[in-house]
Amino acid sequence: MNGTNRPPESAAQRPAHVGEFVMCFTSSPRGARLARRLVSHRLDAWGHSYTSRVNETLTAIAAELTANAVRHGHVPGRCFHLRLTEAAAPERVLRVEVTDTRCEALPRPVSAPDGEHGRGLLLVAALARDWGTVALPAGSGKTVWAEVSAGVRTH
Repeated sequence: MNGTNRPPESAAQRPAHVGEFVMCFTSSPRGARLARRLVSHRLDAWGHSYTSRVNETLTAIAAELTANAVRHGHVPGRCFHLRLTEAAAPERVLRVEVTDTRCEALPRPVSAPDGEHGRGLLLVAALARDWGTVALPAGSGKTVWAEVSAGVRTH
């Protein structure tokens, strides 16, 4: 069920996290590159080595979502926010969320891979076990999120 528009999870609905990383970045190509690098570093610190499938997959997804936030969600003087979590459930689920302050249209992948825009979301849809968008209250922006399974927790 990729590309769903789910309402934001309430605090009671959110699973407990074994890891959480939250940071604000400048809405620029440099900010997007830094966000991508920090996602990879944080995943490595959480036990997902740089060369692991999970690290490479989630880093690629984060790169696409942060680039989109800069390219399509940029509002002068405003940052984008990134949140990376690993759920403490029997199945290890990593989730990346990128929030920007532009809310005109929620992103959708193009239907044809040769379209001018939207191919990056096709990549996100192919790599993620699930992904979607959420409009923030009062037209204050949007969050695009994606989840990747890292297998069953062994400890």
